[in-house]
Amino acid sequence: MLREAMQYIAGLKEESMDPKVVEINGKTYCNKNLTRYDEEPMASAIEATTLTAMIDYIKNCKDELRESMVIHVVNPTTVKLYSGLTKERDREHLFKSNAIVPKFSFDNWYDQERFIIELQADFEVTADLEAILKVAGNVEAKTTANYGDDGVSQKTTIKQGIASKADVLVPNPVSLVPYRTFLEVKQPASEFVFRIKDHGGEPLFKIVEAEGGLWRNEAMHNIKQYLIENLQDNPVYERITIIA
Repeated sequence: MLREAMQYIAGLKEESMDPKVVEINGKTYCNKNLTRYDEEPMASAIEATTLTAMIDYIKNCKDELRESMVIHVVNPTTVKLYSGLTKERDREHLFKSNAIVPKFSFDNWYDQERFIIELQADFEVTADLEAILKVAGNVEAKTTANYGDDGVSQKTTIKQGIASKADVLVPNPVSLVPYRTFLEVKQPASEFVFRIKDHGGEPLFKIVEAEGGLWRNEAMHNIKQYLIENLQDNPVYERITIIA
């Protein structure tokens, strides 16, 4: 007990002493954990789901902006508003927009009903989309067959009217426009491979991306152009750098 009491008293004495600063191998160290009280406070970022919200904030809350600002288009669904570097070489994060987009599962198989619903809900109407919907909506069960050896071309049988049927070539590749970025900007078109298979006598469908994600660059460019067009006539635009 006496030893513990002596250690406690020694600890109190050490804590009461001024901090000791030493330099080791060119690095500066202190024997105490110090808390800064002059550190510049930073705002918490406002979060939204549209580009319009960010634009409205910039235009109507310009007094909250610093002398220089940066809009960073992080990816097709995320845009952030930062300040330029502060005296502490830090950035204040003022605003963040995260797009809400449909979650179509590319490269996954869908049953007939779900596939048709997802296509109508998650894609813009195009000629190729209508062709896929026609095939998917009228395909006969147990009729999908390999048409070639390249792993892409297929044929299937679809219903035409009440009694007639016809063999058709499954359209491939197809150009489709999924909703994959902020709805305020133009949605990029992409090439896809459309596949059908038989599963227990019922048809299954899937769409596979066929261009390596090039659409992301186009989407980010579209976001940048949208921001420029909506901010360039405002005086605050001179203080903002947009990167994508």
